Amino acid sequence: MAIAYLLLAISLPSIPGCSRPAFLVGIGTGGRYSEAREEISRRRGGNVDKAILNLETVVREDPTYKDSLTLLGRAYYIKGRYGDARLILQRALAVNKEDEIAWMVLGITQLRLGENDKGLETLRGGLTLFSKNSVESYRGYTYWDRAGKVKIVLRRAIFTAQKGLDEKENLMRSAENLLAAIDEEEWNLGLEKQIDRYGL
Repeated sequence: MAIAYLLLAISLPSIPGCSRPAFLVGIGTGGRYSEAREEISRRRGGNVDKAILNLETVVREDPTYKDSLTLLGRAYYIKGRYGDARLILQRALAVNKEDEIAWMVLGITQLRLGENDKGLETLRGGLTLFSKNSVESYRGYTYWDRAGKVKIVLRRAIFTAQKGLDEKENLMRSAENLLAAIDEEEWNLGLEKQIDRYGL
């Protein structure tokens, strides 16, 4: 019976629309953070409102917990709450100025708010920082981007950013595609880790 619950816990997040049951995620800051991260990075989109509620609680309790500020900024961005996203991402960068994801999301947020020159500069900086950091062992994953999919999407985003504001819509879309590719790579590597851990 215990093995059946374990298999269920591992397989549920891969089914569209399903998230890990609360008793498997746990409660408290870590559980809320993990649940919110799953909702935001889910391939076909998750419950962003639920993620926002969880992350707002996490940030109130511990604003320096992992990348909770950045994740909350991404959630606000996804919901179209660009003013809130900008404020929270600026806080995230005050905590960690080397957070390449926060820089990228802040850049596209500024572009959405019409702060075009500032947004382009911010996004270019985030792309540069990500290209430097996105190497083996990125975010603790030994085999990060071994198929090179993230690198391909990154190159497209950098190429579009070099064209400047004439390609503003394409630039925002290519940055969003890069964030989605990063999420997908993390999702796949996280799944591999679970399979290795439980020997499935």
